[in-house]
Amino acid sequence: MSRPVLGVLGAGKLGTVLARLAVGAGYRVLVAGSGEPEKIRLIVDVLAPGATVTTALEAARAADVVVLALPLSRLAEVPAAELDGSIVIDAMNYWWEVDGLRDDLVSTSAQVQTALPGARVVKAFNHMGYHDLDEGPRPRGAEDRKAIAVAGDDPEAVSLVAGLVDDLGFDPVQAGTLADGVRLEPQAAAFGANVGADELRSLIERFDTARR
Repeated sequence: MSRPVLGVLGAGKLGTVLARLAVGAGYRVLVAGSGEPEKIRLIVDVLAPGATVTTALEAARAADVVVLALPLSRLAEVPAAELDGSIVIDAMNYWWEVDGLRDDLVSTSAQVQTALPGARVVKAFNHMGYHDLDEGPRPRGAEDRKAIAVAGDDPEAVSLVAGLVDDLGFDPVQAGTLADGVRLEPQAAAFGANVGADELRSLIERFDTARR
């Protein structure tokens, strides 16, 4: 079965790392930044060789799976209509220094699902630092393989994203529903985790224990 086309919205550190790993795993990857493609072409050519530079609109139209690897404050710029029916990976985190004070925000994924009502949103790739993602891929079954948590409401979408995580060199760990994505965000025990599957599950469970 052919792999889905992966779109990456965001050509920063996280976006280029994910693009490079996906190209290495045999995916066709489309990368878009803000503005015209020429603004990021050299960056992508150097940091994610093999990925195709395009616009956010074209990436949303052409990709089967789209990763949001951009500041939460730029969510309004994401082409919502073109993502109807698509799987969207929320790899974002809320940082008040960048995104402004948001007392109303419960989780980034809830915000994404509201902004993209027709998309199938999955939380993944947000809890591990980009440098650990870059250095972390290991073959399936390796003893030192690290894990990436995946949370979502659509079983098919979660399964597909888990397969992407595996292809990129990490063990996927189910982290519950989309609302449970808060267990992976800043202030949660699992945030920043660069650990194996068993330890990651323990960190995720610690969030629920702390709330009791």
